[in-house]
Amino acid sequence: MPDDEPGAFLDTNVILYIASADAAKAARAEALIAAGGWISVQVLNEIASVARRKMALTWTDTHGLLDAVSGLLNVTPVSIDTHREGLALSERYRLSVYDAMIAASALECGCETLWSEDMQDGLVISNRLTVRNPFKR
Repeated sequence: MPDDEPGAFLDTNVILYIASADAAKAARAEALIAAGGWISVQVLNEIASVARRKMALTWTDTHGLLDAVSGLLNVTPVSIDTHREGLALSERYRLSVYDAMIAASALECGCETLWSEDMQDGLVISNRLTVRNPFKR
């Protein structure tokens, strides 16, 4: 398990690229995961949903994927405080509720970078967290 020092937070979409047919994106996702960082329980839930629904993984394979990801990255819970902060971020920055919950979790972990393909690259949230698209050329 990685240490508890603040660092980068990875959005679900970035992690799921490890299974991409796009070799460059898969390699970039693997490198970011290998560097360590943070995810939230929300990210694990989203991975499970995609693994079952879109990737058609068995439950055994889904659990294996979740165990691997949670073994490589720090996992933070989603609390009522996370929820409230996420709603405020959604309203302030016009993020989707789910993206705002990811950003709220990243802020709670003290992360400075949020790796996401879904949010605006370069967006600075609460003067502390910068969204970066790891696949932007």
